[in-house]
Amino acid sequence: MTDHLWSYSTESGHLAGTDLTGWRVEASDGHIGKVDKHSDEVDDSYLVVDTGVWIFGKEVLIPARAVTLVDLEKQSIHLALSKEQVKDSPEFISDKHLADRQYREEIGHYYRTSWPFPGGMGNV
Repeated sequence: MTDHLWSYSTESGHLAGTDLTGWRVEASDGHIGKVDKHSDEVDDSYLVVDTGVWIFGKEVLIPARAVTLVDLEKQSIHLALSKEQVKDSPEFISDKHLADRQYREEIGHYYRTSWPFPGGMGNV
C-alpha cells in the first residue's frame, strides 16, 4: 500500500521538477524557515526545512502531504502544521537520517498522530 504521507496532494499546486531550495516555509501560524533540501520523488516526497534561529538552527523533515500550498509567484510553501508541531518533531540530522527507513517511520508516526485535521492522517 502506498504511504500518501510522502506524496504531495493534488490540491497543493506542487509541480514536479520545481526547485524549492531556499523557498520560504510558513506553518499555519507563521514563518518557520526555508527549504534546505527537498524531494519530489513519487511516494518519497519531503522537505528539509532549516528553521534558522527560530529553534536554534534545527532542521526538520516534513512529509509532502503536510504541504497545503506551493506559491510559485511568492516562492513560498504553506503547511497544515503549526509552529509547535514542527518544533516538537523528531530531531533531524541530514547525514544520519535522510536515507534511514526506521527514522522515516518514526517521522511518519509523529505526523500521523499529531496531524491537525480531525481523525489525523489515519492509515493513509
